[in-house]
Amino acid sequence: MDFSTLNWLAIIGSALVFFGLGAIWYNPVTFGEMWMKETGITKEMAQKANMPKIMGLTLLFSFIMALNLALFMNSPEIGATEGAMYGFFTGFGWIAMAIFVTGQYEFRSTRYMLIHAGYNIAGLTLMGLILGAWK
Repeated sequence: MDFSTLNWLAIIGSALVFFGLGAIWYNPVTFGEMWMKETGITKEMAQKANMPKIMGLTLLFSFIMALNLALFMNSPEIGATEGAMYGFFTGFGWIAMAIFVTGQYEFRSTRYMLIHAGYNIAGLTLMGLILGAWK
C-alpha cells in the first residue's frame, strides 16, 4: 500500500460528501421520520443526544471509509466510471448485505434495512466517483 500516491483532498472531499448526504438522507423531509419510526427513536431522545460527539464521530468514520475505498482504488487506471462502480459494489455487496444479515438477527424491518443500505450504497457510489475522478 502506497499512501504517498493518495489524493488526500479527494479523500477529505468524498468523506464530506458522504457526511452531507447523511444530513439529507436522514432529514425529516426525506427518510428521517421513517427512520425514527423504524428505530423507535423519539424526538425527545434525539434532543437529549450528544450531537457534537455523534457528528464528530460520524465525520471521522466517513473519513476512514473514504481512506479505505481510496486504498482499494489506488491505481491510475481507475477513473470516475470505475470509481463509481467500485463504490457501488462496496456499498451494495459489502455494506448493504452486512446490514441485511445483521438486520435479520435483530428482527429489523425491511424498511429499516433499506433506509440504511440505500444511504450507504448512494454514499459509497458518490465517494467512489469522486475518488476516481479527482486524481
